[in-house]
Amino acid sequence: MTDTPEPTKAHFRDDVTVDLVKSAAADSDVLFAARVSTAGEQSLEEITKDPERSKGLINYLMRDRHGSPFEHNSMTFFISAPIFVFREFMRHRVGWSYNEESGRYRELEPVFYTPGESRKLIQRGRPGKYEFVEGTPEQHALTTRVMEDSYRQAYEAYQEMLAAGVAREVARSVLPVGLFSTMYATCNARSLMHFLGLRTQHELARVPSFPQREIEMVGEQMEQHWARLMPLTYAAFNKNGRVAP
Repeated sequence: MTDTPEPTKAHFRDDVTVDLVKSAAADSDVLFAARVSTAGEQSLEEITKDPERSKGLINYLMRDRHGSPFEHNSMTFFISAPIFVFREFMRHRVGWSYNEESGRYRELEPVFYTPGESRKLIQRGRPGKYEFVEGTPEQHALTTRVMEDSYRQAYEAYQEMLAAGVAREVARSVLPVGLFSTMYATCNARSLMHFLGLRTQHELARVPSFPQREIEMVGEQMEQHWARLMPLTYAAFNKNGRVAP
């Protein structure tokens, strides 16, 4: 008699992770792209001549929204986050490339998102004019219990279908958007600035944004990586109201 295999144990997370996999991104990429307009083939020689002039040029480009010089660079991130974050993420189409793990070709792992204690749970107001406030301990406990129970039930149903020979692409239909997925996302500085302007809240932002907290968590980590790669561009972005050029 064959023993029934033990169901795979679910894991629960309240964080997201963002790794910078590779990059070809520096402030000098902006400078040579901008200076070719006036210096032609001499533009590469201009990069190291006057650091303060270079800083001023980048700020001018950002302030007056000359955007194309900020596109001559590339950053690839590996992101682990709930599926619902990726569905929001992929609304950003210009200047982005994505490849996400596939539930058709691999068995998906039982890793699920539950809000941490710092996650504000209560929405007040109407869309466009609402705010989130802290939940009570009871509301947090309820949210965690209900979500975990639902996740376990969904994953057990998924495994039951797989064990019966149902195709992965069919069985995955029972899984919730709180399931963790992974993807590579590649962008340039201009497309990343547009993303950050919409998906993060910041005291220097000229135009207010009201992102869902979970995608903001991704944006904050991407921003940290980018700030180290292109410090002059990052400073100009903040100085000019965090509006993409």
